[in-house]
Formats: sequence, C-alpha cells, structure tokens
Amino acid sequence: MADGGHYYNEHDDRTAPQFRNRNRRGRGSHKGRSYDRSRRDRQRGSHSGGFGGPGPRSRLYDPDGDVTMSDNSQDSNSQHRFNPYGRPFRKGDGRFDRDKRQVKGRGGGGSFRGGNSGGGGKTRSGWYKVTIPHGRKYDKKWLLTALQNICTVPYTPVQYHVDHNRVHFYVDDSSAANALHKCSHKITDTDGYKVEVHINPSAPPSFLLSDLKPEHVEHLKHCMEKRFDASQQALDLNNIRTDPDLVSQNIEVILNRKTTMEAVIKIIEENIPELAGLNLSNNRIHKLDELADLVTKVPHLKTLNLSHNELKSDRELDKVKGLKLVELWLNRNPLCDLFKDQASYISAVRQRFPRLLKLDGHDLPPPIGFDVETPTTIPPCKGSWFGLDEIKAHILQFLQQYYSIYDSGDRQPLLDAYHDGASLSLTTPYSTQNPSRSSLGEYHKDSRNLKRLKDSTVRFRLLKHTRLNVVAFLNELPKTQHDIASFTVDVNTYTNTLLLFTVSGVFKEVAVDGKSRDSTMAFSRVFITVPAGNSGLCVVNDQLFIRMATTEEIRRAFVAPAPTPSSSPVPTLTAPQQEMLTAFSVKSGMNLEWSQGCLQENGWDFNRAGVMFTKLKAEGKIPDDAFIK
Repeated sequence: MADGGHYYNEHDDRTAPQFRNRNRRGRGSHKGRSYDRSRRDRQRGSHSGGFGGPGPRSRLYDPDGDVTMSDNSQDSNSQHRFNPYGRPFRKGDGRFDRDKRQVKGRGGGGSFRGGNSGGGGKTRSGWYKVTIPHGRKYDKKWLLTALQNICTVPYTPVQYHVDHNRVHFYVDDSSAANALHKCSHKITDTDGYKVEVHINPSAPPSFLLSDLKPEHVEHLKHCMEKRFDASQQALDLNNIRTDPDLVSQNIEVILNRKTTMEAVIKIIEENIPELAGLNLSNNRIHKLDELADLVTKVPHLKTLNLSHNELKSDRELDKVKGLKLVELWLNRNPLCDLFKDQASYISAVRQRFPRLLKLDGHDLPPPIGFDVETPTTIPPCKGSWFGLDEIKAHILQFLQQYYSIYDSGDRQPLLDAYHDGASLSLTTPYSTQNPSRSSLGEYHKDSRNLKRLKDSTVRFRLLKHTRLNVVAFLNELPKTQHDIASFTVDVNTYTNTLLLFTVSGVFKEVAVDGKSRDSTMAFSRVFITVPAGNSGLCVVNDQLFIRMATTEEIRRAFVAPAPTPSSSPVPTLTAPQQEMLTAFSVKSGMNLEWSQGCLQENGWDFNRAGVMFTKLKAEGKIPDDAFIK
C-alpha cells in the first residue's frame, strides 16, 4: 500500500494488530489518550486522509511524536518474543526508551521516495530497513552482489541477518533506499521467480545505540581476566551481566548486543587467542551472528557452552559450524523442543559439528568420517565436449539447421528432423509457489515434472508421441530467439547407430510484432538421435527442460546484437557456405558466430581466413569467448 510516499506490505513492522496491542498496554494516563485524540480529530476532520477519517500519520505515529514501529530485526509477530532484558518495558527502562529519546523532538518524520518533510526524504533516524521475502534460500554473497550490480546508487548493507524466511539489512541513505526499492522484481532466481525488495523507514539498528565506552571496556577486560582459567584455557562468562564488579560500576554487559559481543571477542583475540573453552550460558543470546567471528579469531576453541539461552532454531548453529568443537552445550534453549526425539536432535547438531564427542554433558558415539584437511576447489566450468571432430561437425550442422527453423516462425519443417515414432517431453522446475507469478507460466501447464505429477494418466498424456504430435506441440509453444553463442554441447553416448547429446543455452520469447520480451530463459535439451541419410541425424527422443536464466546468464546473453528470426543470416547462407562455416569452426575451434565473422571478413576465402585466424591467435587478439560453444 502506498501512503504519503511510504510503502507498506505484509512484511512491514507496523501492522495494525501491533498498534492495538500496544494501545491496550498503554502506560498510566496515556492509556486512552491516543484514542481520545483520534476521535476528537475525526470529529474535526483535520486529518490528511479526508472524509473525517484518520489519516496515515495517525496510524504511523503516537500523539507525542514517537515512532510506533518495532525494532530493527523483529517482524510484526515478534514483539513479545524479542526481549533482551527479560522484563516488561517500563518508562526509563532499556533500549526502547533510549530509542524514544533519540527521535523525540525531531520534527518532520520524513517520507520515503521523495518526501520532503524537513528531512530531504529521510526518516527521523535516517535509516531504512530492507526486507527480502523468502530471502533465506539465497546465498548472501549472491544476493548482495546481484542487488549491487543493478542498484544505481552504491550502498553498504548494515546488520545483514535472517529472520524466519526473510532477509533483512539496513541502509542509512535515502537515495540508496530509493534505488534499492526500484530493484524489486528486477532479479530472477534459478527457480524463475523475481526477487522482491521491500523498503521501510526504520529506527537505527540496535547496536548503534549500545556502544561500550572505552573505560567500560577496560572494566570488562579485568572482569574477564578474573573469570579466565589459565590451566584449562577456559573462560567462564556465565550470566556476566550480573557480575558484581560490573554492576558496582553501573556497566551493562548484554551479550545479545552486537557491539558488546564484538568487544568480548576482540578482548579474547588480543589476549587469549589460544582459548579452548568458552561458557556463554545464561546470557539471553537469541542469535549467533556475532559468534561467527570465533571461527577465525579463536580457531582452537573446542568447548562451547550456549545452554540456558534463547536460541529458537538449530539453523543458528550454521553460523558457527566452522568451529571444530568436541563438546557443546545447548540444553535449556527453545530449539531443543523442536526435535521429535534425542536421535534427531543429535543428528542435527552433528551435521554442523561432525567431530563432536559430547553434547549437553552426555557422551556421543565416536564420529565416522575422514580426517581430510586438504582444501578442495571446484574446477572451472569447461566448454563443449564432442569426443570426435567428426561427431562435432554432424552435431553443429544439425543444431544450426534445427534452430534456424525453430526460430523462423514456422516450425513445420522440423518434421524432417524427427523419427516417425519420436517422443518429446517438456519440464519446468518444481516449485511450491504460484506458477502464474513466474514467466514460465505458459510452459507450466505442459510440464511433465515427475515430482509434481503423481497421476500416471496425466504423465502419459503429457508425453508427446509420433513426429506429427511432437511438431504440432512445438508449433504451439511461444516464438523464440535463441542465442547460438551461448550454446554448450556435451556428447553423452555415441555408437555407430546411436548419438545422445545435451545442448544448453539461453533464449528469449518473441512477440507477434517481432520484439523480444524482457524475460530471458535458459534451456537444457537432450537429443537421442540415429543416423539419417549420408550425414544427417534423426531425433527419436527429445527431452526439453526450461527455466528462468540466472542473473549471470542474463548478463552474458545476447552480448552481440542478435538478428531477429526473420532476418537471421543463417538461412541466407548458401549450402557451400554452410559447409565451409561448419568446417572452419571444427578446424579453428571457434564457435559458429566467430567463425562466420572471420569468413565474412575474408570474403569467404577459407585459406585466407585460416591465415588471418592463425596470426590473430598467435598475437593473443582473439578473446576466450570466441571458443565457448
């Protein structure tokens, strides 16, 4: 919903039930004030909403000017859950009041996307909360890189974290927030769905409000020194917030605050890097984001006690799974109640810590595994593989002819490419989300994804039999334009009577007026063929898989201006030119696009083109892209 330049949705922290709960819990004389004032304003008809009803500001702000929105990393359903102090908020108590004092008295309370309420479009705090629905399934590096690549304003994500299925982070620049909002639905994931980006004005992240003073850090350091057992290389920080040395100095050490935990880890790194045991029990820790630094800064840690805290999901353990723990304590955390039995609990923990020998004080059976420390790197992706040059020539000629017809607008001539008893199946990715939201919607109805379809009758019906039915079905699919330069071919099996190969690449759909649509798709196609004629191939089985292209595939697709199917240069080549093109591609190793360009620049003189190719390759002037097939 758009309101005064603000954009709200189901992920917004400021939903109506939250305000009703808060009004019901009103303090003292303020308990009914908001309602009375709203009623008085409705009678006067003074709100900007018109018609005597409450305007947007009455929903967003308390009458005293305080922003009525939940804290940074909590969604609208978690107000009761997120309670770092373990007691109700009271006047003058805790972070909530400090937040109020910071925003109180600042006029305006600006609006997002061009609002000019005294703040140049910024919120009172100047901070914005970025929410990515379903963001948990994305890799952090991939998501942030993809956003930065298309965001017109550079930004620095602050306090990136996962909450349920959503990802949140903060930015402190209104122009960056506006630019990020425009990135919504511009990135396509591997399942074919658009990445949504929601922006909401926010209070500053909590860690900015709770820095320890330098003198407090010194007191904390002395306190930790007293709690350190040098003989065991163990540090006991159990219930440290109640330590008499800290309480007497009126120092709050709350380990569920980012800066406090970072200060603790820094003290450990600088003074006891050989630490082997760490006890963090009874500290109301609910997330392990900051503990991730232990992996690199305290590499010898073997024992970790996180018992009697507020960890609600075993997924939090993923943030510290790089630790080589042999002993771990998690008892008296809410996450322990999520498992149906002790075996599943142990299994889930050991997935993260395979060397674990003791859990919650109980001995575990010895782990089974291989003590291999050698780092493994994934080899770079290679290009096409044909096996033999002769096979390569046959396949390239087949693909050139097949896709020139497929993209021409009339696919009826493809009848000559299929065997009389040929079969074809189409598949799209399995997803629990609504397929109508994806650009693959047109293909979804014909998808023979066996994970989705359980009915054997439907499975059989979606399998196209005989070449007439196959080509009739292909004619019903949207018109396309394939990027031949993106093709990768892998030969799986070849004999004297059978050739099986896979071709992958990207394509765009073409509208009736000849203009390609915005969405770029990727495909993988398995052809099972038999010999036909002197040098031709006849398809007996065709398996077509279609998905949305990734952001990287979209970036690399159609780099060179691609001709439309109706003006494609391939059909206009004479038969001798097509044979020369295929032969030159085989001999040079370049793909068809670069081979054709080389031949055209040399007047279709095979020998002269070969001499020019050899010279340019020796000088290193031919890019690697020319050899990607």
